[in-house]
Formats: sequence, C-alpha cells, structure tokens
Amino acid sequence: MSKDVILDKYARLYEIPNQLALLGHHVECFCLSYQSHSEGRWDESNESKTLVWHSKSYKGVKKVGLITYPILLLQRLKKIQPDVIVAASDIPHIAWGAWCARKLNIPFVADLYDNFEGFGQAKILGMKTLLRKAVCRADLITTTSQPLAELVKHAYGAQGKVISMPSTVDTKIFVSNNKSEAKKLLGLQSDCIYIGTAGGLYRDKGVDVIYQAWKIIEKHMPNVHLVIAGPYNDNCPPPEGERVHYLGSLTHSKIAMLFQALDVGIISILDTPFGRYCFPQKAYEMLACQLPVVVANVGEMNYLFKQTPQSLFEAGNAQDLANKLMKQIQSPVQNHVFIEDWTGVIQQIEPHISSLKESFRLS
Repeated sequence: MSKDVILDKYARLYEIPNQLALLGHHVECFCLSYQSHSEGRWDESNESKTLVWHSKSYKGVKKVGLITYPILLLQRLKKIQPDVIVAASDIPHIAWGAWCARKLNIPFVADLYDNFEGFGQAKILGMKTLLRKAVCRADLITTTSQPLAELVKHAYGAQGKVISMPSTVDTKIFVSNNKSEAKKLLGLQSDCIYIGTAGGLYRDKGVDVIYQAWKIIEKHMPNVHLVIAGPYNDNCPPPEGERVHYLGSLTHSKIAMLFQALDVGIISILDTPFGRYCFPQKAYEMLACQLPVVVANVGEMNYLFKQTPQSLFEAGNAQDLANKLMKQIQSPVQNHVFIEDWTGVIQQIEPHISSLKESFRLS
C-alpha cells in the first residue's frame, strides 16, 4: 500500500488489529517487509489495549530467507498459542495464515482488502491456486467490496462465512472544512475552480483518462485548474501547464486538506479484474469531505453512487469523463453517504471473529 503499516498506522491493515485490541483482545501482529524496513518489535500496549507488532525484513540476497519464513512464523505462533489467526495483505500472507492455522488446529480468518488476483504476484505460476485454496480453508472471509464477496462465494466456492467490509477512513481527519482556507494553505487561488485527485498516479490505476479529459476541459473552461498529488512513473508523467498543479506525495492530513480545497474530485478505476472488485478508499475520503465527485462506473462504485448516476462516467472514456466533470462544475451534486468510522466497522465484525473459537471447539 506504499505505507509502513506499523509506523504510519495506515488504514485497514492497522485498524483491524488496533480496533480488536481496543475491544479487549490480546493482539500480536507479524509483518513481513519485502523491502528494507526496520526489523524488530513494537509494543503499543497501554491501559486501553494489548497490541504488539513484530517485523521481519527481506531484501536482495536475503530474499532466499522467505523460504524458511513460514516455519519461523509457525514457531512464534506456537509460543503465544493464539485462539484465532487473521491473515491479510497479499497472497503469501493469506497462504501462510491458512497453513499456520491448520498446523495449530485453530480458526482462520482471511481479510481481502483487494482482489489479490489482480496483483503482480498472481502472475507467478500457482499463486492464484494457492490463494483460492487458502481462502476456501478460511472459517471467515472479509472483503473490501460486495462484488469481491460474490466472487469469493461463487467462483472460489468458499465454505466459510463471507462478509463485505469496505475500508473506511479517519472521520476526524476527513471532514468538511473551510474551502477558502484549505486553498490558501495549499497555495491555490481562491477565485479559481479546482478539479483533481490524489493517490498512485499510475497508468494501471487509470490516470491516463484523467489526463486526456483534462486536455478537453482546459480548452472549454479557462477558469478550471487541475490539481494532482501522489507518486508517478516516468512513463506516465503528469501534464504540464500554468493551470496544472502537481503537489507531490502528501501526508494523510494534507490529502484531506486537498479534498477540502477541490471543487470536484475525480476517481478513475479501470474496468479490469482488479478494478471490478476493489473499493477505492479515496471515495470515502472525498465523500467525508463533502466533495462532489465524478467516478468510474465500475464494480462497487455502481452501488455507492446509484443515487447520483450523474456522478458516474464510463471507465476509460475521456470524453465522458470531461462531460461529467463539466456538468459537476456547473451544477454540483453531492452523494450523501453515512461513513462509519473504524470503531463502528470493527464492532460489527468482532462478534463473528469471537464466535469462531467456540464454534471451532464444538465442531
């Protein structure tokens, strides 16, 4: 997710264990870095929770150690004797979680924050099969979207309980705020109209269509500016011009400020196996800031924006995106959605996890 889960305390991968700990569970997390992140142990326990993080890092020649990592993980789990294993992040972690749970004869929960079959790992021979077998062994599966839940039920043939649990956002950070003040803090002009987005500005994330639509809009609406933020590759650089503002990679709070400053937000998703089953977190982030948006008509976005079809554009169609953006600029329409915070989301899921220990014992 281009974030350090432990240090950045970022989103779903952090909040699931954090909120479970706050609900009274003793939670220990084992993280594996494929990059050069620090190794060690971080204890976040306090009077409100018991939460401990462990990190192991493999990079370069050390990657050969990945072969023995599952055994190391199993040995550590045997020492702490967990009641339930929850695995997330990617295909290897789901597979390792299922394997460890089977060895320890305890319940297994698989959390799919995306369609992992759309990850680059899935191109490795046998990885998709490994994923599906592991998911089918799970007693409980949580997915980031309803379409992904349906895929797991019908295509995977999962026998465990499947629950759609979209990722939410920090509703203390992502809130409606003074637009003029936000523009000022970001160095934007108060009398101009700004459209834009933030996130990975990559071709496989659908950013091309935003750039193509901008070429249309800049010719027809001289007072409109494009604002974008996030990492990009040299093969797909941001457009240039006096009315294009590239803000670089922003912190979480600065992204909220950007969405407070914009007049219309853009969410582009490609109509691919990944796009059809994902839930772009920026949808909730923008909506929490009460920002009118235009979003690709793909997957879960069909459900989320069904009350405001004028917010939806045909994925990959730059002309349609430009048309919808111009309409939103002229007559903005907001999609009012209640966004529950992480506390509420996990409180709904926790009983399902807690019940696994007893039901597993009786089976």
